[in-house]
Amino acid sequence: MGRNVGRFTVALVAGLLMVTGGACARVDTPAAELPAPVALPEEETQPSSEPAEPSPTPEAVESMGAAPKVSRSPSASPKASASPEPPPKPKRTSTAPRAVPKPPTETKVPPAPPKPAPSSCKPSYKGDQASRAQARAALTDAAGRVYWPTSAPDIRVPVNLIKATGWQESGWQSNIVACDGGIGLMQVMPDTATWMNQRFGQNYDVWDYRDNAYLGGTYLAWLTKYIGDMYFDADYRLDTELCTSELNSCLLNAVIAAYNYGHGAVAREGQPLAIPNPSYVRNVRALMTECVCLGY
Repeated sequence: MGRNVGRFTVALVAGLLMVTGGACARVDTPAAELPAPVALPEEETQPSSEPAEPSPTPEAVESMGAAPKVSRSPSASPKASASPEPPPKPKRTSTAPRAVPKPPTETKVPPAPPKPAPSSCKPSYKGDQASRAQARAALTDAAGRVYWPTSAPDIRVPVNLIKATGWQESGWQSNIVACDGGIGLMQVMPDTATWMNQRFGQNYDVWDYRDNAYLGGTYLAWLTKYIGDMYFDADYRLDTELCTSELNSCLLNAVIAAYNYGHGAVAREGQPLAIPNPSYVRNVRALMTECVCLGY
């Protein structure tokens, strides 16, 4: 989670994606909500004979279970009217980021990324390396989690995003230790891991490849909410279709940039959204569709 670009991933990615011209870098890092490993329950649709369309249940309500609907009996008139459902979450009319961001909703933030390590430094290795099948399973599981089950249950980390980020960061080497201190699959910094465990009330072990994947996913989810609240009016979609040729046009690119460069360099109070590491962002975006790792 730092800015070291001289490590194993450069060789892997450069060989694969010369057309992107990107460079490898590292990571940085997610409120007192517990990540839930289960998917959100879907509201069961009740048939209606009325011609008017019912108001959709807001996603936040669905995550807690939709309110029971009043059944109509043909032989008896209803005794009381049902309580009105909360209005649906308003849809944004623009997908572009706000020129002037809202104040951040999080006052406690992750530590800043470390300074880049010397280019002459070589990474080291500690312990056994997980197989590619094990790495794939851990990253896929991390992508399937609900990280903000109460305040933002609609936040999802796309599986191709976490796989591509892991490949960019470590080449899916679970036992690699970078010169700037990044550890494992998602190159999580020890200080960042400590902060996220405290923030989310967890006890993930950065040296365990499965927990390392969860820590990386947790950080991506935290960045999604932090930047989404400031610049995108709580629209947390990480869809590639929302991005234009301008790198600072969408939340997805901002989250990728902040994972590598830190939230403070991307989401600055009172200033427009910034992408300080365009090569890294382009690399990860390309890996999301072209990475050999997607076939593992």
